[in-house]
Amino acid sequence: MQTESFIAGEATRGIQPEPIIEARSLSLYYPMPKRAPSVRAVHEVDLEIQQGEVLGLVGESGCGKSSLARIMAGVRQASSGEIRYRGRPLAGLTGKEKIQAKLQIQMVFQDPFASLNPRMNVGEIIAEAPRLFGLIKTDESAFISEQMERVGLDPAYRLRYPHQFSGGQRQRIGIARALAVNPSVLVCDEPVSALDVSIQAQILNLFMDLREQLGLTYLFISHDLSVVRHLADRVAIMYLGRIVEQAPAREIFERPNHPYTQALLAEMPRIVTRQRTFSPVEGELPSPSNPPKGCHFHPRCPKAMPICKEVMPKLEDIDTGHLSACHLNEKTG
Repeated sequence: MQTESFIAGEATRGIQPEPIIEARSLSLYYPMPKRAPSVRAVHEVDLEIQQGEVLGLVGESGCGKSSLARIMAGVRQASSGEIRYRGRPLAGLTGKEKIQAKLQIQMVFQDPFASLNPRMNVGEIIAEAPRLFGLIKTDESAFISEQMERVGLDPAYRLRYPHQFSGGQRQRIGIARALAVNPSVLVCDEPVSALDVSIQAQILNLFMDLREQLGLTYLFISHDLSVVRHLADRVAIMYLGRIVEQAPAREIFERPNHPYTQALLAEMPRIVTRQRTFSPVEGELPSPSNPPKGCHFHPRCPKAMPICKEVMPKLEDIDTGHLSACHLNEKTG
């Protein structure tokens, strides 16, 4: 792949590729009525994605993945912190620069039906944003046909409406709409979780083909570790609004460090070993409006120590490129 060879080439020369998009101390709090504590959906998250890579973001439902995705895509405003695109804070951009930067970051949503306007046909959905920003330089009909063919849709269906398509076809429409403004980054919020398993494989292969053809960068959110293992170069594990571990994909799956990551991996089915029983993470996810003191995972952690109940561990480099937030690292280090 073109993007893979780029990353490998930079690594071989000892040069760190430039981050294309970054989150700096990003937080999102949802205010609650009647003086109830705010819901801390995202808290002090630092994240960067290199040019041309796929970063998989994994965690249980309710951990803040979708909230973080919406902030990164510019769909929702952060409570604090900033998003940087190619080293420049998006909040500091104005005029054409701000529009161009925001067009470079597009989102593919989880529910392909809810994300499409039911009153617009496919051609109108795909051409709406490019027409608004003057990006269609050729005949509009030819432009729509090109976008549809790119994602495996028959241009003859351009006058049909979203309800006339299957779930997989609707997701292809959502991808075509995102790609129509020629972005460099796609934020994909569980884009295959609502699809049948056979269709999931087709959409995942489409994402991989588009990455090779267009040199795209992905933030790929999922609760399914097998999907992330198939697609991602690096993986970030999120728990209750925080990143608790981050490493290259192979490192995460072969040498997970954080107890939460280890627990998630224990849930994965293993066909080779014919494993038929699973080890779900014990306990329930605490309320984000009242997170536990210290390490948020300590009430569910089988390795918890007294310090875990009092002090929040920092996300630190425990090996080259492998970050983890766990007091066990301090004890063994």
